[in-house]
Amino acid sequence: MKVIVAENIGKKYIIDHQKAGRQGYTFRDSFSEKIKHFFGQGDQDEIEKEEFWALRDVSFEITQGDRVGIIGHNGAGKSTLLKILSKITEPTHGKISLTGRVASLLEVGTGFHPELTGRENIFLNGAILGMKRHEIKQAFDAIVDFAGVEQFLDTPVKRYSSGMYVRLGFAIAAHLNPEILIVDEVLAVGDAEFQKKCLGKMRDVSESGRTLLFVSHNLTAVQALCNKTYYFERGQLKMQGDTKQVITNYLSHIATTKLVHTWETPEEAPGNDEVRIRSLQVLPTYQDDLRHIDVRTPLKIRIEFWNNFDQADLNLSVHLNAYTGECIFNVGTQSQTFSKGLVMAELEVPGNFLNDGTYVVSVMLVKDTSTVLYQMPEALSFEVEDYRESNLTWYGKWPGYVRPHLNFQISQSEVLV
Repeated sequence: MKVIVAENIGKKYIIDHQKAGRQGYTFRDSFSEKIKHFFGQGDQDEIEKEEFWALRDVSFEITQGDRVGIIGHNGAGKSTLLKILSKITEPTHGKISLTGRVASLLEVGTGFHPELTGRENIFLNGAILGMKRHEIKQAFDAIVDFAGVEQFLDTPVKRYSSGMYVRLGFAIAAHLNPEILIVDEVLAVGDAEFQKKCLGKMRDVSESGRTLLFVSHNLTAVQALCNKTYYFERGQLKMQGDTKQVITNYLSHIATTKLVHTWETPEEAPGNDEVRIRSLQVLPTYQDDLRHIDVRTPLKIRIEFWNNFDQADLNLSVHLNAYTGECIFNVGTQSQTFSKGLVMAELEVPGNFLNDGTYVVSVMLVKDTSTVLYQMPEALSFEVEDYRESNLTWYGKWPGYVRPHLNFQISQSEVLV
């Protein structure tokens, strides 16, 4: 039986842009303009409107019991699709048909009333799903046990940490027996034990004949859980079908390296009124004339950006991820005071550290150690090739994402005759 049918779904947003090119235009000026426009006093000629299609002509059918993974880069339209399926937003055009109750966990605190306690929110969510009070009571103990929030059950959820929010939200969504369960990146929050419980519960849900939609950058989890996968790119459904085949095609499709991005002027550079990126580079120190990165190759990640603040405390964060979504490391600079102008930072990654594979660099600029000014997910990518010494006779795949040269001594204390 078909439980979800999407026909030519499209979602359009209108984005306002301040026209570039005004000399000395600052963040304070931008804020002032927004206040003026709010009261109808702004110069409308200074605003450019851009149509942005988060989804375009998306069609698919999902049958009861399918476990569907949804993959793609940030901004590909995955979360927009889930919001449409969850009736949070309406499509600009097209039609969605749903059969059965839908439970969604799209972001921290979805469906919670912050002033109500955890106990009250469990009953509220159950009522929203159309369940009777005695049905909610039957699942209540299992929800509390799974979420591990018994101690805070009668505390308003506005005082919960983000981890507690997600644990309770997932427990409610998974235990109140929806016919369709929609989960967006729940594995990005929580410890390893909670992530394992989530995967196990989602597997239980699917094996009971209910339908699961699972968005994640963790391709290992998608492959372990889902029998079908949809790959989205720039708002379009590029591939769909068997999970293993789609993931293989997806990795092949995106495995082109991006070692350098450069913008000549602040007007064309990505960013905002506070900071703009001038260049992002991966700079390898090649070990031979073939000019390729292998496991021996040291490299630098260089970032240049224009700072438009005067005397601002800024720091930079660099995330290195595997293409399958796992974070290899996150390195941040110390907060430092900068004047207006061009700032350059370099991160050195030694040779004999990364294993062979494809890696993705994301960059984040932060003010006062807490306010994210701008971030570029998946800004650069590079491929690390294998290299084996001639005296090494084993050529299987080396496990893991790191492959450091460490001191490893072996000796024999006695000889048996």
